[in-house]
Amino acid sequence: MLYIGMKKMIIALGVIILILVVFQSFMVASTNNTEKQAYKVIKKEDDFEIRYYPPATFATIQSSAKNYRELSGNGFRKIAGYIFGNNESSSKIAMTTPVHMDISDEGSSMSFVMPEKYKESDLPKPKDAGVHIVKSSPQYVAVISFGGYADDESIQENRNLLLKLIQKKGIKVTGEYSFLGYNAPFQFWSRKNEVVIPIDWKE
Repeated sequence: MLYIGMKKMIIALGVIILILVVFQSFMVASTNNTEKQAYKVIKKEDDFEIRYYPPATFATIQSSAKNYRELSGNGFRKIAGYIFGNNESSSKIAMTTPVHMDISDEGSSMSFVMPEKYKESDLPKPKDAGVHIVKSSPQYVAVISFGGYADDESIQENRNLLLKLIQKKGIKVTGEYSFLGYNAPFQFWSRKNEVVIPIDWKE
């Protein structure tokens, strides 16, 4: 009986692992197929790269949050509500990546990139007055990437490292850093995070 019980447990565990692998593989494929914000790689260094981001349209919320944990929960729900139909035409808008977060002690913001097919005037008006549709300015940025689940410590570590790397190259910083997140919380592997810092760059 003990042998039969152990055998059933091993089979059940194997099924659970298989389901998890299939689900995570689906999540990775889904993330890879999600529309991403357009940019051009200008230069690759050993540990970071320089990118040019053309203007893009964002759905943005402002927040009193002072750290990643506070901002990532409430901020995400408010903007997700907009793209899932909480707008004047009850329209569904496709999710894109990355999610942008600007985090500081003075106040923070979170932004979803709108699909490239939409002009600012095409997007429905949010029902939530805290959600704003804005267009970004073109900019050059330095970017560092890291894996795993992001938290305030890992974001600050990579921000500080990126600052050291670009200052070592004599590159002038022109603004505050942003965090870019690419994955859903329930994607456990192949996670991608980035810290970007705006810079003065001439091509």
